[in-house]
Amino acid sequence: MQVSPGLEQLLLHHLAQVQGRRVGLITNASSVLPDLTDTQTALHAIGVCLVALFSPEHGLYGVEPDGAAVTSGRGPEGLPVYSLYGETCRPTPEMLASLDVLLFDIQDVGARFYTYIWTMSLALEAAAEAGLAFIVLDRPNPLGGQASEGPVLEPEYASFVGRHPIPIRYGLTIGELAGWLNGELNLGADLTVVPMQGWQREMFFEDTGLPWVPPSPAMPWPASALVYPGTCLIEGTNLSEGRGTALPFHLVGAPWIDGRRLADALNRLELAGVRFRPAVFQPAAHKWAGQRCGGVQLHATDRRAFRPVTAGLHVLATVRALYPDRFAWRQGSEEGERPHIDLLSGTDRVRLGLDHGASVADLVASWAAELDQFARNCRPYRLYA
Repeated sequence: MQVSPGLEQLLLHHLAQVQGRRVGLITNASSVLPDLTDTQTALHAIGVCLVALFSPEHGLYGVEPDGAAVTSGRGPEGLPVYSLYGETCRPTPEMLASLDVLLFDIQDVGARFYTYIWTMSLALEAAAEAGLAFIVLDRPNPLGGQASEGPVLEPEYASFVGRHPIPIRYGLTIGELAGWLNGELNLGADLTVVPMQGWQREMFFEDTGLPWVPPSPAMPWPASALVYPGTCLIEGTNLSEGRGTALPFHLVGAPWIDGRRLADALNRLELAGVRFRPAVFQPAAHKWAGQRCGGVQLHATDRRAFRPVTAGLHVLATVRALYPDRFAWRQGSEEGERPHIDLLSGTDRVRLGLDHGASVADLVASWAAELDQFARNCRPYRLYA
C-alpha cells in the first residue's frame, strides 16, 4: 500500500486550513505528491494564495553546496523566495508581515545534524511570536520510527547541526518532532500537523511506495539516509565521508588508508546488518579532492538490524587504532569553537571517550538511559502506531 503524505492529505481533506489565507511555504525540491507534482504547483492548482516561499540549506531546488550561504530572490511565478540559510536562519518579522500561515513541507532524513529540522524549529518559534498558524505536512522518517540511537544533545553543544536535546537518530516523523518541539519547549505555537495516511513505525522509506526526490545533493537515495546518522560523524575528522563522489556517506577513507586492512578489521567485528568492502575512490570536491583514497564502502545488509551510529563509531575507533599518527579530529574553524565532532555528537563524550580508550560498547551503553527517557517523553507526540 502506498503511503499518502501530508501534502496529499491536505489537498483531499484539510483544505480549510489554507483556503482564503495568505500562505508562506517553506519548501524545496523534495516536497512532492506521489505523482511528483511539487507542493507549490499543487497549491496553485487549487487556488491557494501563496504569498512567499522560504528555502532552507541547499536552496529552493536542493542543489546548493553543503554549508554554502543561500541568497534570497525570486522563484516560480515571481514569488519572493526568502533564504533561511544565509544572513538569517530564522524568518524575520518583515518576511512574515503579509502572511496568515506558514506551511512546512520538506522531506527529512531522521538524523539530528540534518539542518532542515532546525529550520523548522526556528520558523515554528518565529510563527509563535508573530501569532501565525504553523502547519507541517508530515512525511515519512526514512529510517522508520522504532529505533533511536546516539547521545542526546547536551545544551552547551547546541549549534545549527543540533539545537535541542534529541538523539542523533530520533525515530520521529518531522510532524511528530514539531509537536515535541512545541510541547517540550513550551513554544505556544498554533501548530497543526497534517498526518500521513498509511504510514507505520516499522516502515523504512522503501516500504512506503513513495518516490524519493533528493532533499540535498549528498542524499541521492534512501540508502544514503540509512548510513548518514553514523558516517556523518566522519565529517568531524580528517577522513573523507565520500562527499564529492557518487556514494556520499557510503565511502570512508583517506590517501593513507589501506582499504583491505580496514575492511578486514571492521568485518571481524561482525556488526549486525552491515559489511565493509575495501574501496578506492577519488573525491572531486571536499576533503582530499583530486587525491586517491583507500577506505571502505558500507553495505547495509539488513536495514532493521543495522545500527548506523554504532557502525560509524566503530569506523572511527578502528581507523584511530590502525593509524594513530595520521587520524585527527577536525578542529573548529574559529578560535574557541568546539571541535566539529563534538557539535555533531552533541557532546564531548565521543571524542574524549575514544581518545581515552573507551570501547564503542561502553559509549553506546553510556547513553542507553537517556534514550529511554527520550522515548518516554516522545510518546504523547506520536501520531502513528
